[in-house]
Amino acid sequence: MGDYTVHLERVLREKAGKKARYIPRPLVSWLKKIIHQDEINGIIERRGEKQGVVWIEECLQELDVTIRVEGAEHLPDASDGRFCTFVSNHPLGGQDGLALGAVLGRRYDGKVKYLVNDLLMNLHGLAPLCIPINKTGKQSRDFPRMVREGFAGDNHIIMFPAGLCSRRTNGVIQDLPWQKTFITKSIETKRDVVPIHFSGRNSDRFYRLANICKRLGLKFNVAMLFLVDEMFKNAHKTFTVTIGEPIPWQTFDKSRTPQEWAAYVREIVYSLPKK
Repeated sequence: MGDYTVHLERVLREKAGKKARYIPRPLVSWLKKIIHQDEINGIIERRGEKQGVVWIEECLQELDVTIRVEGAEHLPDASDGRFCTFVSNHPLGGQDGLALGAVLGRRYDGKVKYLVNDLLMNLHGLAPLCIPINKTGKQSRDFPRMVREGFAGDNHIIMFPAGLCSRRTNGVIQDLPWQKTFITKSIETKRDVVPIHFSGRNSDRFYRLANICKRLGLKFNVAMLFLVDEMFKNAHKTFTVTIGEPIPWQTFDKSRTPQEWAAYVREIVYSLPKK
């Protein structure tokens, strides 16, 4: 079996190049604790060569996470040969991604792909389901092409259109405004859009840190470093996935801009949970 474990030093070298040597060792050690490198590698070693949907399901078992699905009757037929865009709010940054991959991957025989931060390609078990995107690094030139090819492929697409996990603004925990890419690409490839709501929230510490970074105007998403820590904090919990009725791609006409349609779908997502 190959070595699929995560090594922070290797990731830093890939991201920072020669500058990685100047990162203080105490900082690297601290980062390893924050990203739970030992715990993550323990899961990877126990799950061996497994990849894809099976790997995701077993990760949820490792975290003792229970997923309750409501509105499963709204899921499009798996045998009609059509592909959809599944869009969801992003409250956690960990279990929500795993859960949607498990629910939809099992339903559609593994024919699903995420548009995700390219850092997740370091997870061997998840990588086959990922379309890595990085708008800021050397991959930025390939971003439009990779998105275009992803939507043109023979897989359902899973997206979190906010781009970042939810933040707390004026006391309310919700996604930031949704980006329009899922609208424009779904129209181009004639994919119906399926709205999904995921329950749950991260810790107060996470939201405080995210807001501090925003006030300081930091370009680097420091809060992202703590998402694995939040994932372990959210272990042993039950989350609800609520699936709405598919929205035909023809709905997204010229009466609104793509950005306005994205906001419209976002509103539908937040209206899905039963009060």
